[in-house]
Amino acid sequence: MLGRRRLEMKKTKVVILGGGFGGLYAALYLDKSLARRADVEVTLISRENFFLFTPMLHEVAAGDLYPGDIVNPIRRIIRHSRFVEADVQAIDLSARRVRCVGGVARLTLEFEFDHLLVALGSETNFFGLPGVREWAVTMKRLIDAALLRNRILALLEEASLHTDPAVRRRALTFVTAGGGFSGVETTGAIYDCVREAVRYYPELTEDLIRVTIIHPGEVLLPELGEELGRYAERKLCERKVEVLKGVRVASYDGTLITLANGQSIPAATLIWTAGVMASPAIAALPCRKERDRLVVNEFLAVPEYPGLWAVGDCAAVPNARTGKSHPTTAQHGLREAQVAARNIEAAILGRPLRPFTFTTLGQLATIGRRTGVAMIFGMKFSGFLAWLMWRTVYLAKLPRLSKKLRVMTGWTLDLLFARDLEQMLTLRDVEAIADMAAQIRARAPGTRTTIPLSAERLSNPGGLDAPAKPRAAQE
Repeated sequence: MLGRRRLEMKKTKVVILGGGFGGLYAALYLDKSLARRADVEVTLISRENFFLFTPMLHEVAAGDLYPGDIVNPIRRIIRHSRFVEADVQAIDLSARRVRCVGGVARLTLEFEFDHLLVALGSETNFFGLPGVREWAVTMKRLIDAALLRNRILALLEEASLHTDPAVRRRALTFVTAGGGFSGVETTGAIYDCVREAVRYYPELTEDLIRVTIIHPGEVLLPELGEELGRYAERKLCERKVEVLKGVRVASYDGTLITLANGQSIPAATLIWTAGVMASPAIAALPCRKERDRLVVNEFLAVPEYPGLWAVGDCAAVPNARTGKSHPTTAQHGLREAQVAARNIEAAILGRPLRPFTFTTLGQLATIGRRTGVAMIFGMKFSGFLAWLMWRTVYLAKLPRLSKKLRVMTGWTLDLLFARDLEQMLTLRDVEAIADMAAQIRARAPGTRTTIPLSAERLSNPGGLDAPAKPRAAQE
């Protein structure tokens, strides 16, 4: 009888969407508290089964670090919460359900929730520019950085096979669109990688290499102010990086970049870091938004929908001091996540909520060749000291001791030896993976089957609009 009562006990379901800084740190807090309770079920849903430390992404693209050095497996980090690897497709606030797809066969998964924390981050925004989505390289995910590094090495090999200087120059022209943190750090890292690698190709010379950064504003790294932005630009120009300001990309066809002012640049690689937008699942929500982000109150809750919370890139979090929204940085995202998790716990246990307050500690960026810029507590730093501060700060923030040691080892080896030039992923490999995935999906019995992963099963494969079966019918 006691066992039956336990089975019939209704659990409070907390669902977290996204495995980035916001989603993971919220899950970590709840994993130590609510997830241990028998009457609460915490589920984290993410498109990857690892947490990516994005501040070091450009170092993977340049070959300074290996991809595995900057990721942590989520299943090893959270112990009491449920984890599901899937893509979020839709959120039904009226039915209080989330629909996802997972697996190679794209199986449909549905989850009920009492509290939903949206931490889906942002997606790359191509602004509808012709050819950019189809041909540009992005820098948002781990695979983006790994593919960019393999692309650089593949283009060096390709250029070495040609004798036409124009073909070689186009292959060895790397253009970055966007002069923010991601764009500047990626540009500096790519420059170092290509310049160091080309000496191992006797058919090629450094004068064939062209590295360009395109920025619509007048100052690079505007978040750090004009002084540090000018310093970053000066250092990049000293290293023969071409900086084009006050201009935007108009189109790209895979071989030719056309700018809004009519200028064109023959290039085999366009790295797109020029804009972000909300996840399609967030864009479809009938909530008040600010620049595509969910408007939340000081408790990180969406006021018009009880039980709905948002943090990170997809949330417009009010700053009482400035009257504006908090910036969407990692240091804000992880702290918002912890406050949101505490407030979800407080809402479930009937405790008072805690408002989010935080002041930016500082911002740092590397610009290649052991040079950086930083602003810490209002004080400005540049050069080697800023670069050293960048490495110290982000090494301390990287989760898990084993990963810190791997990164420290990689950085030490980078000081002593040249970068490796192996191309670990070729076009043949990509084609083979695509063929294998197509075969698996073709053999799948059905891609619309609902997989009941919740402890209290959703026995409704009909989608978000169909009602769930009554609990008595499920038993």
